[in-house]
Amino acid sequence: MPIYTLQINNRTVEVEADPDTPLLWVLRDELELKGTKFGCGKAQCGACTVHLNGAAVRSCVLPVSALEYAQITTIEGLSADGSHPVQQAWMEVDVPQCGYCQAGQIMSAAALIERNSNPSDKDIAAAMSGNICRCGTYPRIKQAVLLAAKYARK
Repeated sequence: MPIYTLQINNRTVEVEADPDTPLLWVLRDELELKGTKFGCGKAQCGACTVHLNGAAVRSCVLPVSALEYAQITTIEGLSADGSHPVQQAWMEVDVPQCGYCQAGQIMSAAALIERNSNPSDKDIAAAMSGNICRCGTYPRIKQAVLLAAKYARK
């Protein structure tokens, strides 16, 4: 099996994996980064969202063979101490209910805030549309994204 060099959370790691292995399983099974969740396996729910060169992407459909030397950030790499503006806002607004989708939601929100620190309601809806919350915390998610944007502008 080939060995791939990956840049994950500002660390260089080498993993041995089949070329078609999705990044999600490399993160969870090989690197023990369990924050990224499996939801649907079809890039439809957003639970597996990570950042690839700063953009929110679904790790369940990204083959490891396509990712050498790309900058990958997982929920564990967003901040070491929960100080990222999105993480702070999520806690302040008390967004999570069951929590399963929250890592993916946070990663999508963080990518949005990084490229647009003053998002409109339409911008938020577009950026978050690929993330499903079965508990229906969408109003709190939107509120937290707006608060995180405010924190990011400071």
